[in-house]
Amino acid sequence: MQLYNTLSAEERATMIDDAGKQRLTLSFYAYAQISNPTQFRNELFLAWNPLEVLGRIYVANEGINAQLSIPADNFYDFKDTIEIYDFMKGIRLNIAVEQDDHSFLKLTVKVRDKIVADGLVDETFDVTNIGIHLKANEFNELLEDPNTIVVDMRNHYESEIGHFTNAMKPDVDTFRESLPIIEEQLSEHKQDKKLLMYCTGGIRCEKASAYFKHKGFENVYQLEGGIIEYTRQVKAEGLESKFIGKNFVFDHRLGERITDDIVSQCHQCGEPCDVHTNCTNEGCHLLFIQCDSCKQKMEGCCSTECVEVIHLPEEEQKAIRRGIKNGNKIFKKGKSDVLTFKNNIESYGVFTTEETKKVLKKEPKLKKIYIGKGTHFFPKANIAQFLIEENEIKVGDTILIKGSTTGEQHMIIDEMFVNEIASEKAVSGDTCTFKVPFRIRLSDKLYKILN
Repeated sequence: MQLYNTLSAEERATMIDDAGKQRLTLSFYAYAQISNPTQFRNELFLAWNPLEVLGRIYVANEGINAQLSIPADNFYDFKDTIEIYDFMKGIRLNIAVEQDDHSFLKLTVKVRDKIVADGLVDETFDVTNIGIHLKANEFNELLEDPNTIVVDMRNHYESEIGHFTNAMKPDVDTFRESLPIIEEQLSEHKQDKKLLMYCTGGIRCEKASAYFKHKGFENVYQLEGGIIEYTRQVKAEGLESKFIGKNFVFDHRLGERITDDIVSQCHQCGEPCDVHTNCTNEGCHLLFIQCDSCKQKMEGCCSTECVEVIHLPEEEQKAIRRGIKNGNKIFKKGKSDVLTFKNNIESYGVFTTEETKKVLKKEPKLKKIYIGKGTHFFPKANIAQFLIEENEIKVGDTILIKGSTTGEQHMIIDEMFVNEIASEKAVSGDTCTFKVPFRIRLSDKLYKILN
């Protein structure tokens, strides 16, 4: 009976590319009384592994917290596996704003003490006595109320790249740190202000709202479904987005763009940037914000020391990192002494707001039209194959190939084969191939540049 992964991340990535199936990235949570979390964990793994579910899932006596991806074809079979449990019947599944077939590459289901670590030891605390849920339009209305205090319940590295206007953003690394800080800072407003909270998908606010009610706050509200569901409702209902920038996510993507505003800066040079990365040095993996210029100059590293390390022979690199536990650095989150610009910024205290720096709008997007998707890559010949789904492309066209791992690659088509025959043009329904100077993935999209 297989209860753990048997494939490496690299093997799984290759399988995903070869399968050619569109995957959905989604998240959900539920607070519930689970008497045997280990048994529950094993049941989930056995049900999900055959469905090719991949992701990071935590279960505990208090419930489940799941972030995962699944082939779109298996979505309803997956729903059936969770709805056999009464506490997950009709549960809201937050579908990601941006999709990436490689968002997760392993299925990890872990038993934890709590699904959201809060550091609380209080038997009188009732996690089910929560604040009032608000839809997107209700949330927007309450944001405009002068008696409202809106608080970002995420960590500093999340709120740094995107947040709601006028939000108070605790300068913390963990959720458990934020609870006593917020309580102390807002202790004078337990009765006279409305406490409005938000997080990524709702799970942290669910617990935080119960905590603050437990501590005597009388008017407690939370954004239902978090930023992910808010964005969906804003698009579906044509509402104004009060959230600006990117929404940090805990998978390979590290962020989903919500608006074109850039509200953060490169931690190395200070240029406007909101792209998180992990240091290339396997012995570091520090999470920080790095612009394209610094990425090229620093070879994806956070410091000159790490640049020196990645040029050492692999055996020497392994010797350096032997015995070093650097897991926390993956989300240690832009607070290292090596980040030159980040450490020259004045501290704004416990809370910061977006008024502390200028919000920059992204450059106007290229005018482009969608053409098709990647279907195969021939590594020895560096040949990319695409299925043309809409419009047409011709020899001489400037194209954009875009993907989370591939990035954004521009090139001009010099020569191509259409349905295995040399041709000047490919139209909808055709399969075309042409030479590329980089590797493509099955999740990559093909566009034609118009301007």
